[in-house]
Amino acid sequence: MQDQVEPYAARWGQANLSALAADGPLWVALGDSMTQGVGASDYDRGWVGQLQTSGGSEIPGRLINLASSGARVGDVLDRQLPALAALGRRPELVTVLIGSNDLIRPRHRKAFPAAFGRLLAELPRGSVVATLPNPSRAAAMANALLAAAVRDSGLVIAELRGPRTSGWKGKLAADHFHPNDLGYAGIAAVFAEALAARDSADPERGRHNDQQTQRDRGDCGPSQSKM
Repeated sequence: MQDQVEPYAARWGQANLSALAADGPLWVALGDSMTQGVGASDYDRGWVGQLQTSGGSEIPGRLINLASSGARVGDVLDRQLPALAALGRRPELVTVLIGSNDLIRPRHRKAFPAAFGRLLAELPRGSVVATLPNPSRAAAMANALLAAAVRDSGLVIAELRGPRTSGWKGKLAADHFHPNDLGYAGIAAVFAEALAARDSADPERGRHNDQQTQRDRGDCGPSQSKM
């Protein structure tokens, strides 16, 4: 999958520039190669791209993907969050899928829970963060921190320990590590459910996103006229 890393990063860079030049509600995606879509048939066939094109009104029309291949939690803290802040506005949605590269090596695993906790404290309220299905103690500690952040800081869980992401037969790319299109579809579905639950719990947010999405698509509704 290494041959996809640079091309996919370049394509997201181009897409990010287009999103910056546009108007409307903003989604910022943070994470590693899985958020870049490495393993999928194209850069926008990962979970982020599939979720963006799913048509849900809760999904902002603009997307900036700040993820980078090989990223660990420290990279999100030191690089991706400052890049988010530099945008100069608060996004309507922030998603986070991170931790695989921290957990795969013992030398990073020990420090992971504390770093993950720092990340959770820095995220804006309403951010949607994926759990870690890894069976390690470090992952369990991080998942417990996330559950506490849901209660205390208004974060939202995308639960990757459920049935959609527990069986990977036929859902992995050739490297047997990254998902393929089908595997990413399951992750996209999990995030879609989390977003729907988030907006159901906060109807005002849901109405705002729906109205803005209609304006972005040129659907002015029965009581409005197109300019």
